[in-house]
Amino acid sequence: MAAPTDRRYTRTHEWVLVEGDVATMGVTDHAQNELGDITYLELPDPGTEVEATKPLGVVESVKAASDVYSPVDGEIVERNDAILDSPEVVNSSPYEGAWLVKIRLANPAQVEDLMDADAYDVYEKESAV
Repeated sequence: MAAPTDRRYTRTHEWVLVEGDVATMGVTDHAQNELGDITYLELPDPGTEVEATKPLGVVESVKAASDVYSPVDGEIVERNDAILDSPEVVNSSPYEGAWLVKIRLANPAQVEDLMDADAYDVYEKESAV
């Protein structure tokens, strides 16, 4: 699945979709494929401060547990509580139903440092080798 072009991507396989000063984030199709069947998510509460490149949560699957890293600095303003009850949605809808958190951007310029869809698709192919 090609990465949607309306988002930016990290080297740790998270995506962000920015609307105003809020970034909705989730994990990429590549990440969910590598993890396998997602069984559990641990996500921060609203009001939590997060820092770019630092862990903000955990995704567990039948294969492994993996940290989820914040793509930007900011404050969690919303958590997708529905996904906590149905973590398998990450596997079936990584770019739509399976957003994880929304982050109010502390520094909107950080988004420009993330990869666009074309760069991410190249990165994903190269990292798979």
